[in-house]
Amino acid sequence: MKKSFLALGIVVALSQWSLGEVQQMQTKELPLEEMQKQNREIVKLASEEISKTLPQKVDNYTTLMTVEGKDTTLIYTFEINTGAKSDDAVRKEDRGRMQKAVTIGICQSSKRFLDSDINISYLYISANSKAELFRFDVTQADCPKGGRQ
Repeated sequence: MKKSFLALGIVVALSQWSLGEVQQMQTKELPLEEMQKQNREIVKLASEEISKTLPQKVDNYTTLMTVEGKDTTLIYTFEINTGAKSDDAVRKEDRGRMQKAVTIGICQSSKRFLDSDINISYLYISANSKAELFRFDVTQADCPKGGRQ
């Protein structure tokens, strides 16, 4: 019986010690330079992996064409088939609505990237003219606290 209590005491002591070590490691922050280097590598790997499945149709009007990693930003390029609507009309009529929807979507779908100081850019180009229609750059600061918009 004494051996059982001794063994149990040793196990408890060791688990508390190792748990303390793990918690200490988790709360240590990487130096800024190391974190940025790590984020650049994550952006590179993520863009390479996502690119393997492209182009990808998003809806009847939108196709994700490329994903590129630049520094600590993932840049998604979409083509929009605007039909007969002019590029100027699309820019004027759709920018505000799209910016809000895109920002909410990125804040929800890319939360882990944003929380890790990896930024997301959505670039929309016209399928007809290849001209840039919109660009939305989203950082963690653009997202609401607590996850609601």
